Amino acid sequence: MSNLNDLISKIDSPTDIKKMSNSELQELGKEVRNFLIESVAKTGGHLASNLGVVELTIAIHRVFNSPKDKIIWDVGHQAYVHKLFTGRKHLFHTLRKHKGMSGFPKRCESEHDVFETGHSSTSISAGLGMAKARDILGEKHAVVSIIGDGALTGGMAFEALNHAGHSNTDFIVILNDNAMSISQNVGGLSKYLNRLRSDPTYFKVKNDVENLLNKIPAVGKAMFKTAEKAKDSLKYFLVPGVIFEELGFTYLGPVNGHDLKELTIVLNRAKNINGPVFIHVLTKKGKGYDFAEKNPDKFHGVNPFKVETGKAVSVHSSESYSAVFGQTLCKLAQKNRQIVGITAAMPSGTGLSEFANKYPERFFDVGIAEQHAVTFAAGLAAKGLRPVFAVYSTFLQRAYDQIIHDVCLQNLSVLFCIDRGGLVGNDGETHHGVFDLSFLSHIPNMMIMAPKDGKELKSMMEFAFTHEGPIAIRYPRGESDDFSGVSSDYNVASLQAEILMKGNDICIFAIGNMVRTAYEAALRLKAENINCTVVNARFAKPLDEARILSEASACPHVITLEDNLIKGGFGSQVLDLLNKKNVYKNIKLLGLPDQFIEHGDNDDLFKLYGLDVDGVVSHAYEMLGK
Repeated sequence: MSNLNDLISKIDSPTDIKKMSNSELQELGKEVRNFLIESVAKTGGHLASNLGVVELTIAIHRVFNSPKDKIIWDVGHQAYVHKLFTGRKHLFHTLRKHKGMSGFPKRCESEHDVFETGHSSTSISAGLGMAKARDILGEKHAVVSIIGDGALTGGMAFEALNHAGHSNTDFIVILNDNAMSISQNVGGLSKYLNRLRSDPTYFKVKNDVENLLNKIPAVGKAMFKTAEKAKDSLKYFLVPGVIFEELGFTYLGPVNGHDLKELTIVLNRAKNINGPVFIHVLTKKGKGYDFAEKNPDKFHGVNPFKVETGKAVSVHSSESYSAVFGQTLCKLAQKNRQIVGITAAMPSGTGLSEFANKYPERFFDVGIAEQHAVTFAAGLAAKGLRPVFAVYSTFLQRAYDQIIHDVCLQNLSVLFCIDRGGLVGNDGETHHGVFDLSFLSHIPNMMIMAPKDGKELKSMMEFAFTHEGPIAIRYPRGESDDFSGVSSDYNVASLQAEILMKGNDICIFAIGNMVRTAYEAALRLKAENINCTVVNARFAKPLDEARILSEASACPHVITLEDNLIKGGFGSQVLDLLNKKNVYKNIKLLGLPDQFIEHGDNDDLFKLYGLDVDGVVSHAYEMLGK
């Protein structure tokens, strides 16, 4: 038996996997799991999903030749093993850190990462595109797309399956199913049928018989149709993957996703089948780590933790915004039976779990289907209910047309509770919620609010159910500590901004998560005899025009502060207002630049882009010529 990590140390590329024996590969799987557990415990990251695909990833790199063969991971949070096998094991201590290894596939990071991802349901579309490009260019290589059972619920995945199945293109789709179980009898029968139906001899006989029968025009076609009906009838009774067969795929499976020998046989078989192939692989999320197996949701994405106990190294001292949202919604729903909650496969992440338990008849998990979720909410609202769609900012982007066409155009009372607004740190470009203020603010009928703390979030939610029409409340990831050091007015029903400090040198308009930063910067400046007005805007739309014009007019310098892209964001709206009213000031818009923001700890990113207290103070000095 090899010592721990002996085999991992020998792997610098997928070619090294092909040199190993079956027994060595079995041992490699154990080493990989230990390596992942120890690494992610230090850095944080996606654990359970990666533990579930160890053997599958080994088998894929054993059978296919990356990077010549194209391997596309859906979502990408299960690609750590792939990264480990493609020359990046020395980077795992930097996982998800600024300037370190990304937690998702990155084309700039390795030639083995052929397509970048982070949102679900994209791998089949991307893979089919690559397969078609291969055919047009006259190249010879395999294209393999891996997709999870959750991601398969996304409408885009079905659109791609529909296209791929009837394309006659050599293309392999692997379903990583970590939720479905299957009995031994059905499993054995399924393996037998799939072995029969995928055997090259079977296809040769089928084609020979078809050609022979078609040579007898009158009788042959009728006999062939009868045979086809018989075959289809048998298939409907016995074949579990009939839906994929009907879409035009050759279906193989279900396959034990932790049996290397079986996986290798099926993947090799798939390589030799012409046309699109669908392989159904059963895996266990969190496999090999007891805490992750028992609580796969909890260990999907984790902060650093202790391996021995599975408990987080640091414990949050206060409630998260997600928790405040969930508790507040439950209290409001107790009084208002028209309130219904909607999630797109993220009840825990968005804080809706308690609501789901208390009001199951008013809770809807639609799966990874944000477009459907928004229009479904519109239908509920059209009948007089008060739907609440709790969703991460980055995923709401997927339903942009539905927000405009199905909700706002009809002025329906849908409440969007947008979690993870602003920077979310380690997940990087695909997960930062830095576009929402921009893409929502120009939609007619939409109202947009952003709280400075948890107490203000509660007040905004209470107000939202008195408002007629679409409304969005956008809040960040993390703790919702009540704002301290100042007497706050939480009456948002007035639609007014809140003045937290008065001064006559600089006026700082801040929104949401950045209000605290603005206030602390103003305190620092006050110690240097620079007096600031600090305004908590609260509303990105409609702006409190009267208060913004009044406070801006009283100061020679104006700063706007937001954790959104500057282009089209809150600051742009303020600048447009001042310009429209002929209020001309020395104004600086502070926010994020016109680029995709990389991954890293939030504190590092805020500092990098001048959005921490030091950065705001520095910008203020610059405006004052100091």
